[in-house]
Amino acid sequence: MRLTADVWVSAYLTRLRLSDIPAFVTQKGDATAGAVLVKINTLDGQAAVYQRSFDLMTGDRCWMVLVEGAEVDVDAAITKQKSFDPDLWVIEVEDKQGRHLLDEPGLSD
Repeated sequence: MRLTADVWVSAYLTRLRLSDIPAFVTQKGDATAGAVLVKINTLDGQAAVYQRSFDLMTGDRCWMVLVEGAEVDVDAAITKQKSFDPDLWVIEVEDKQGRHLLDEPGLSD
């Protein structure tokens, strides 16, 4: 059984908080099945957005970069995604080192 979006977001924010990594929900989506985008803001004018995808070769779920570069361009890409999907969640993580913890066990579920 898969976690609902709101439960996953809550667990992710807790994991970030425990690692002293600031994060904020900037767009709240559908509580049960909304897709999640994670924006990593490195506080130097650069950013990246990760989306959860399926690896077609293995069937595994993984996080991949949707777009990266200047923060203004990343924000424009997020705005475009929101226009397609009103149920979308957007989490912004602020970390100079670019830590997001998405590669840790349990966060790809």
